[in-house]
Amino acid sequence: MTTDVWLPFPADEIAGLPGASDTGLNYRFWDGGPEFPADPADCVFYVVPYMKATEIAVRPLPAMASLRVVQTLTAGIDHVEPGLKFLAPGVRLCNAKGVHEASTAELALALTLASLRGIPGFVEGQRQEEWRSGFYPALADKSVLIVGYGSIGSAIEDRLAPFECARVARVARSARATERGRVHPLADLPSLLPEADVVVVSTPLTDTSRGLVNADFLAHMKDGALLVNVARGPVVDTKALLTELESGRITAALDVTDPEPLPAGHPLWHAPGVLISPHVGGSTSAFEPRAKRLLAAQLTRYVSGEPLDNVVLTTQ
Repeated sequence: MTTDVWLPFPADEIAGLPGASDTGLNYRFWDGGPEFPADPADCVFYVVPYMKATEIAVRPLPAMASLRVVQTLTAGIDHVEPGLKFLAPGVRLCNAKGVHEASTAELALALTLASLRGIPGFVEGQRQEEWRSGFYPALADKSVLIVGYGSIGSAIEDRLAPFECARVARVARSARATERGRVHPLADLPSLLPEADVVVVSTPLTDTSRGLVNADFLAHMKDGALLVNVARGPVVDTKALLTELESGRITAALDVTDPEPLPAGHPLWHAPGVLISPHVGGSTSAFEPRAKRLLAAQLTRYVSGEPLDNVVLTTQ
């Protein structure tokens, strides 16, 4: 019986991990390096290395004949989906719900406030020794639309609560009711976008969401609105966004871009009214302790035969 578990952290650094001597598990450390830690055919539980390219994440999958669980350390699973076709039926794919909500929502709010209050201009003014006083937009009394109302979207609304927004509207793939109010379906976007001063995109990258923020979506946004993307770069049509930015009609704050990393010389770097951060929504001091707690809990459930958390799909 194969019992290898591939981890992107050394096993002795994860508190609460089931003991190897008690369970028979063999913990193997692999963070995406060129050499595998053992024969991939013996791996039953694969934790995908964090912040590695798709080609690294999926590289061992074709040889993982005994695999039962793939655990990502990201909220999205798009970087491992290309490798799922190599897996036998019945492999569970789990995401990292609970790990990134706080830090991603924190950055979404930081980008929103920085863009509205003109922080990039103040930084440049400091460099130039210029006192750039004046009136700037506030988040207070603004209408905010959250597109992608999963756990991250909900965490973003948590952090908006003290800022006295006039309204927060929510959109997801399908309509539902929450304690905070209605979640609208994607079909309602044309009527919701013209009312929003700030549009925060936090949807996972799927076939439905790829290119969701296209020319038509952007055209429905009101003049002077701010687009904040903490989802995935390909959710936004970069060419269409550049057209709107260069016209000066809207502004944007982007933690993710398409392409990514954004290459030198790309016009998005210098487009008017855009603030760019380098995909750091989840890569904060909050990540490692939360990720390790998730892995300890998931592996405890695995060895006990209990249902795993955060199962996104099971291979067919």
